[in-house]
Amino acid sequence: MTKESRRLRLPNLPLVSKEQLQNPSALCPFIEHTLLKADATRADVERLAEEAIQFGFGGACVNVCQLETLVKALGKAPVRAVAVVGFPLGATLPEVKAFETREAVRLGAKEIDMVINLGALKEGDDAYLGYDIGAVVKAAGDAWVKVIIETGLLTEAQKEAACVVAKAAGAHFVKTCTGFAQGQATVADVALMRRVLGAGMGVKASGGIATAEAAVALLLAGANRLGTSSGLKLLQNGF
Repeated sequence: MTKESRRLRLPNLPLVSKEQLQNPSALCPFIEHTLLKADATRADVERLAEEAIQFGFGGACVNVCQLETLVKALGKAPVRAVAVVGFPLGATLPEVKAFETREAVRLGAKEIDMVINLGALKEGDDAYLGYDIGAVVKAAGDAWVKVIIETGLLTEAQKEAACVVAKAAGAHFVKTCTGFAQGQATVADVALMRRVLGAGMGVKASGGIATAEAAVALLLAGANRLGTSSGLKLLQNGF
């Protein structure tokens, strides 16, 4: 199976229209309810799962060490379990990211959000960057791989290069930010990523998404997913 055919196993991820997003509740399927705090407890993760089920969020995202709790709490609910890998710096060996990915999948992850080696990207070492991403893609098996490029630390050319390498390595999505470094999701960055990636891959906007207006703007710019710890606030505050 080629990398291109592997990407095309994604379900239909159509871009949305403004008319589809008139009600904040329409945002729910696009949201990945996120909890990545270092001091998050088992009870916090269980609450995250309950909220994701209650509001029909598309996914719930945690650190690998809390994935087993998340998967158990989600049960058979149609909420995808997401784990972060190489998080938040990306500054570890590809083999370590691959091991972490295999463990995450074994524990029930349906999606993997990996942080790239930013130093390799900035040095223009596309071969190493591709190996870094490819190791995770291979280890993930049927799980989707989202590649976090940390847009706030990059030039326009570096953002484009990261998208090109991620696509060539067989990733399913490219994601803006970890939320732990400089920068946040912007309409301009999402539009750039969509332009470079085309329609065959997903774009996940993450980092500082705190209002329903911002969420809608990012979706209209080309995002398919929204990673946020403020999902409930988006719904409660409305437009």
